Parts: sequence; structure tokens; C-alpha cells
Amino acid sequence: MAELKHLNITVKDTAATAEMLCDLFGWKIRWEGASIFDGHSVHVGSPTTYLALYSPPTDTDTAAESYHRRAGLNHVGITVDDLDATEAKVKGHGYVPNSHQNYEPGRRFYFDDENGIEFEVVSYS
Repeated sequence: MAELKHLNITVKDTAATAEMLCDLFGWKIRWEGASIFDGHSVHVGSPTTYLALYSPPTDTDTAAESYHRRAGLNHVGITVDDLDATEAKVKGHGYVPNSHQNYEPGRRFYFDDENGIEFEVVSYS
């Protein structure tokens, strides 16, 4: 069976987004460096999966090429052990949790970051 290795997302500031994700989810920076189109990438996540964060040399929200466009996806789903503690961290970063749902088999909420990326945070505990 195949497994998802990573998602590559264009963001305005790779360092700021990586710092936020590390703080909220306990992730680590796996790699950082120069990348395609003279941009910069940071790989942040767990030992087995990660988000590849990419920033082009100039901020171009309306570009047709996906590497020059922010938020070209619906949402990123993250599983956590303690939903309430993670929600408190999300609020501490100034994000507004929304769409809380209790469903079988877990609980979840969503929030949007400054890049326009929606995150779904879910716990099955």
C-alpha cells in the first residue's frame, strides 16, 4: 500500500509558518533550503510525514503556476492526541477555531492561517 509522504504548499513566509506548525503540533524542521524558481522551502513534520512549505521570491497570489499561488487546496487535516490543548495553542496564536464537530469516531475543529490555508484538527482519543 502507498503512503502519503508530504504535501507541498506555497506560503508567504516559510519560517513563520514552520515556526507556527512546530509550536502547534510538536513538529520539527526536517530540511530547509533553496528550491524551485529561486524560492525557499522548509520541510516540517514528523519523522515519517511532513508539509513542504514553499515561498517564491516575490509574493504573487494571482499567478497561474501553483508554485506561485497560495492556498491551492481545500484543507490540511492533522490528527492530535489532545484536541483541547491544541485548540488552546491555536487560540494563543491568534487563530479562531470554528466548525467544531463531535462525530463518530472523534471530535474536530478547523482554523485558517494567515496564508488562507484551512487546517482541520481532529482527535480520535
